[in-house]
Amino acid sequence: MITQLRGRLVEVHPSYAVVDCNGVGYWVNISLNTYSSLVIDEVITLYTQQIIRDDAHLLYGFNTIEERSIFQKLISVNGVGPASAMMMLSTLSPKEIQTAIYTEDAKLLQSVKGIGAKTAQRIIIDLKDKLEEINLEDVNSLPHKNKTRIEALSALEVLGIPRKVAEKTIDQVLDKNADATVETLVKETLKKL
Repeated sequence: MITQLRGRLVEVHPSYAVVDCNGVGYWVNISLNTYSSLVIDEVITLYTQQIIRDDAHLLYGFNTIEERSIFQKLISVNGVGPASAMMMLSTLSPKEIQTAIYTEDAKLLQSVKGIGAKTAQRIIIDLKDKLEEINLEDVNSLPHKNKTRIEALSALEVLGIPRKVAEKTIDQVLDKNADATVETLVKETLKKL
């Protein structure tokens, strides 16, 4: 199992890179997040995941161990292959994926090309307990709209409103009043239910 490559970056494209490790060039599939951090002709380290299929031996490379860990967890979900996991990591940052799973934000996961409603729900159900706990500081660093939405959803769940019903109504309220406070969001949502 190849778990890490250290060598000179000789070629880089948005979806792959070639790393020269002592005269051997390794073709490594990369995400856009990793691509944005690479500089040609520099000595780099990529944390890799090797996938062996009947027709190919594939290497997926990541700039951080955290990104590789998210990739490994995503491909463990039934119906999420390496291509879908790479698309997710190219569209969202590892922290955004982790937060979306932790806060059960299926809409954010569905914003990734190729991830439908069922797959997003499966990812949330399968991985919510497998991801490290998100610090409240991480949730607090989210844009204000997301933070308010999360707090309002929690309050509605405490009141006994099913999460799926609450999410739809909260989104309708936020579309009309994006700057609503948590209290306003809860009150307006309750009026609509």
